[in-house]
Amino acid sequence: MKSAVFLKPGQVAVEEIEKPSLIAADDAVIRVVRSCVCGSDLWAYRGIGEKEEHSENSGHEVIGIIEEVGSDISTVKKGDFVIAPFTHGCGHCAACRAGYEGGCQSHGMETNFSGGYQAEYVRYTHADWALVKIPGQPSDYSQAMLASFLALADVMPTGYHAARVANVEKGDTVVVVGDGAVGLCAVIAAKLRGAKRIIIMSRHEDRQKLALEFGATDIVAERGEEGIAKVLKLTNGEGADAVLECVGTQLSTETAIALARPGAVVGRVGVPHTKDINIGDYFMRNIVFAGGPASVTTYDKDVLLKAVLDGVINPGKVFTKTYSLDDIDQAYKDMDERQTIKSMIVLD
Repeated sequence: MKSAVFLKPGQVAVEEIEKPSLIAADDAVIRVVRSCVCGSDLWAYRGIGEKEEHSENSGHEVIGIIEEVGSDISTVKKGDFVIAPFTHGCGHCAACRAGYEGGCQSHGMETNFSGGYQAEYVRYTHADWALVKIPGQPSDYSQAMLASFLALADVMPTGYHAARVANVEKGDTVVVVGDGAVGLCAVIAAKLRGAKRIIIMSRHEDRQKLALEFGATDIVAERGEEGIAKVLKLTNGEGADAVLECVGTQLSTETAIALARPGAVVGRVGVPHTKDINIGDYFMRNIVFAGGPASVTTYDKDVLLKAVLDGVINPGKVFTKTYSLDDIDQAYKDMDERQTIKSMIVLD
């Protein structure tokens, strides 16, 4: 089968590798219908952090059709159409019961997260509780709906996670730091949870337009101290009730901290690429820090899949260009150069 491979910083390619098979009794093999490139995939592509050359690629978001299931699987069967969350929680440990399967206590890091999923087939570990069944088959849905289902494998639940851990409530003023796919989905999430004012920090016109469509009320294009000053002016110097940090850089994190009023929560979902931040420096401000890997299965089953099926949200609009698997390197390049917000990979 075909699969994307990380060759070196700035280059991914497609190679023929062995089709995956069942290994554990709670495995499933999925034929991929749609995959995509995540903003977090770009860290290695840009040469930030260490990744071995000519290694498995980091792609981790798919929807597809069940090909085969292990003997312990009772919730899905061959032929089912499913969302494959990038988290693989068990559903019964204390973390999963609390809705934090990104920290599942039954599974180690090596099996609780997806990887190498820009491929024609994938082996999905711990599939019984984690997979989310979509009614019907792909042919029953429009291309726009398929895109929104794909967004439910990561970016929409990740944006929702930022809003949930930041305790966004009806009537809140929320600031979203970051205008990538996750930041835009955080705007959707803040609106879904009843925020009255949603300020997004964005410098790109195409993303600003989409943010406004999703429910943002204000755009702040400035960065650093200038951006902080503008947001504080918009909030009468008080800061936000919740700040959703959706990038993970030093600048974005420091910006998020500066914009939170005393007692506010900074919901962090950007994969951290920061220097040490001394939490003690913010002790007198009573700021709460929360966040981590999203609770994809929990949110999809409880809130998000129904919201997509009912037409309440349309997160698939973050996919602004589509590619074949053979064009995976171009899909990365276009995201890296901001020629697309999020690249979708279409597999037939």
